[in-house]
Amino acid sequence: MSYDVVVCGAGVGGLASARALGALGLTVLVLDRQKAPAEVAKGELLQPESVRILDDWGALPALRTGGAVPVDRLAIRDPGGRVLLGLDYRALPGAYREILCTGYSNVLHALAGTLGKTVEVRRGVLVEKAVRDPTGRVTGVRVIDGGRPEEICARLVVAADGLSSRLRRSAGLPGVRRDYDHRLLAFDLPGVRVADEVSAYRAEHGLRLVYPLPGDRCRLYVQIRPEELRGLGADALDAWCDRTLAGVPALEPLAEVLRAHLRGRQILAVYRLRAPRLSTPGLALVGEAAHAVHPMAAQGMNSSLGDAETLARLLESAGGGEPAAVDRALAGYHADRLRRLDHTATVSHNAARMLTSTAGPARLLGGRMMRHTAANPRLLRLTTGNLAGVDPHRLTPVDRLYQLGLLRDRRAYVGPEQPTTNGGRTA
Repeated sequence: MSYDVVVCGAGVGGLASARALGALGLTVLVLDRQKAPAEVAKGELLQPESVRILDDWGALPALRTGGAVPVDRLAIRDPGGRVLLGLDYRALPGAYREILCTGYSNVLHALAGTLGKTVEVRRGVLVEKAVRDPTGRVTGVRVIDGGRPEEICARLVVAADGLSSRLRRSAGLPGVRRDYDHRLLAFDLPGVRVADEVSAYRAEHGLRLVYPLPGDRCRLYVQIRPEELRGLGADALDAWCDRTLAGVPALEPLAEVLRAHLRGRQILAVYRLRAPRLSTPGLALVGEAAHAVHPMAAQGMNSSLGDAETLARLLESAGGGEPAAVDRALAGYHADRLRRLDHTATVSHNAARMLTSTAGPARLLGGRMMRHTAANPRLLRLTTGNLAGVDPHRLTPVDRLYQLGLLRDRRAYVGPEQPTTNGGRTA
């Protein structure tokens, strides 16, 4: 059995790759070991650049029908709700100037609805490893389907099979994972209406992140130590909840529903990962098989969509689906995406350190950087654009000195924006 492309993994990165490559007229087979998508707390914030991609692909109407909530503001707040740093997405250039908050399953559904006739999806199939020819080029995959082994040939294999990617390992592409020193508790809280913004509270014991979801729901993330909840019984868990709420008075409107849904929490490991190489002849890494970042900056799923769009664009430019053209495109994909992903990883890591550091110089430094960034409209525009994926620019070493207040930025007010006073909306 042979296809132009085999995509391994039917998450957002895999379905996005299938959609983008299928639109080139290529025959695409998507394989996933799960028989149905799992409900997980991930991939719920679509940055403006991702909204643009999904609009180009015709997926935006389905997202809106699924209840995606538009927000145009990301605010870092103190425990009482006072704004420390506010990012106004309405100031972005272009037509896409809002985040869409939605469920991961809604994004999968919207992407599935855009797959063309040349795309086939098979579930319940375990992809064991990449298959190579005598030159070392990847020419397909070995799978187990219904208990039977099978080899599937393809000119291009897309590894979108997640953090522990079998294909990445079997293709000889390393991935370096670094864990953060904390975990995140995720709560899906129904029947509550929060402000139409992404609110990140910088509390004494770390990050508390809140944003709306479809159907009058909201997502709450609470930073915890790795062993913080181990062995807690019902009474101790209730006491932990009381302490958490007392530490962030702005979350008091969520108190009743949070107490009612403590047992429905998900505990998420938090880590960074980057593969030094994103491709090898015949194979491309997409999504978490290639990169993972702290969820605070909402870049993971958005980077996966960018991977898929870039891979399809370069494959089309290379002149078709023959092996030589595919490998030219893959070399370009590695060079193009690696620069962007390194930038995204830096932005995400710096944002995470600013909000999750709970003591010592790191916390003091984070607070200082927030104050000086908030007072500098130019740096606010750069930061907003970097998170949104719209016209991203690296902050220079001199910009870092401005953030620390060690230099005065004479260009701070260059441009149409003037300094403003942030409002004080809370959850």
